[in-house]
Amino acid sequence: MGDLHGASKALNQCLKRSEFELKKDTLIQLGDVVDGYPDVYECVEILLKIPHLVLIKGNHEDWFLEFIRTGNHPSAWDAGGKATLVSYLKLTGRERKIRKAGDGFESVLAPEDIPLTHQKFFESQQPFYIDRENNCFVHGGFNRFLSFEEQDPWNFYWDRGLWEDALAHQILSQKDSDIESFYNLSKFHEIYIGHTPTLNWNMDKPMRALNILNVDTGAGFGGKLTIMNIHSKEYFQSDPVCELYDWSAR
Repeated sequence: MGDLHGASKALNQCLKRSEFELKKDTLIQLGDVVDGYPDVYECVEILLKIPHLVLIKGNHEDWFLEFIRTGNHPSAWDAGGKATLVSYLKLTGRERKIRKAGDGFESVLAPEDIPLTHQKFFESQQPFYIDRENNCFVHGGFNRFLSFEEQDPWNFYWDRGLWEDALAHQILSQKDSDIESFYNLSKFHEIYIGHTPTLNWNMDKPMRALNILNVDTGAGFGGKLTIMNIHSKEYFQSDPVCELYDWSAR
């Protein structure tokens, strides 16, 4: 499943439309649960009910964990962070205690206001996950010229070059077979990413370049949330998130 960005209505639609089996199926969520829409709390509560859950850490969780661990609101929370504050402030009855401060926001929200189960949820997110079939799941990407042991964790949350280079390489070579020369030291059966919305290419569906599948179909930017069966490649989508929430209030 791609980037959620606090859209619990889209999350519920994807689980229902895919006929996700709670006791049987495994959900691998690719990060960015927070920041965007005001249902972050609800998203986490839904995900916590899934027994077989793999959580990948996104760049927005990296910011949120800074707040949980230090009480400091990163200035980058201006990128959708207000909705995360609103979501958790609703629990305390202090929804309106937010003000603009520089590039971010100040509020009365404190780390101890985040439920302990939610703090553990975000602490449990992994920078990447490799399954038994040698598929790699990562939020952003990685430096393909380095082994995973040499990677700066920042690469896993932020990298866009892996996807963009693969897309350009495929367009130029007009074939999928030249993976060996492209990947160098990092070799996987398939790689699943979020982070870089397919809306950037005017697509609201998953995209593939070489053996990389991008399933961030822009839920955080008013597009759709996508859940994909990695074996069949069948995918299911929510309604456009801009139709589920007040886009102007984001």
